[in-house]
Amino acid sequence: MASVIYNSYKANIESIGWATTDKIKVMLVTSDYTPDVDNHKYKSDVTHEVSGDGYTAGGEEITNRAMVEDDTNDLAKATADNVTFKDVSITARGAVIYHDTGDDTTSELIAYLDFGADQTVTDSDFELQWDENGIFTIA
Repeated sequence: MASVIYNSYKANIESIGWATTDKIKVMLVTSDYTPDVDNHKYKSDVTHEVSGDGYTAGGEEITNRAMVEDDTNDLAKATADNVTFKDVSITARGAVIYHDTGDDTTSELIAYLDFGADQTVTDSDFELQWDENGIFTIA
């Protein structure tokens, strides 16, 4: 499955501030989760979040976010600090980025990032190292 931006985020981009004080989080999912860009809108639509020693359900907050204008390529790219899940034992296939409202039924989905294969760590840190060209881009 390719990485995607959920359609509901595209439609509501003005109300979910990537580069504001809104709480944006990332959670890890297993290979059993299949994103549906048309019908998955909220965190409550996401199934198969990873579980394992040290992993906190709901994931981690993404910090130091910015939306960077790229006039050369005519797009905007979302950037942020890398996210580390400390001392975990998990197997993850992808990551779901979402706007955390504190209620799974109103926490809007932003993007799904596919790792391309299962990634497994045992009693170790799991770090999401964002691409230097942006976590995702909007053209």
